[in-house]
Amino acid sequence: MLWIMSQDKQSLINVKEVSVEGKKIVGTSNEWNKALGKYDSNERGLVILHEIYTKIEENSGFSVTFTMPIK
Repeated sequence: MLWIMSQDKQSLINVKEVSVEGKKIVGTSNEWNKALGKYDSNERGLVILHEIYTKIEENSGFSVTFTMPIK
């Protein structure tokens, strides 16, 4: 289970998938998708996606929480 606090701190979202779409990071479930954060470049989005992946690896099999960075 992956819980992500959105960049604007207005939403705590349980997501099944996280992807980079241009400068945005988007979380999806079976019924919806939502922008979790917007960054200066696609490359910065990929760095953050890697941070999320690392956090998941560190907590193998347990519930994971991640807060989207401001920048």
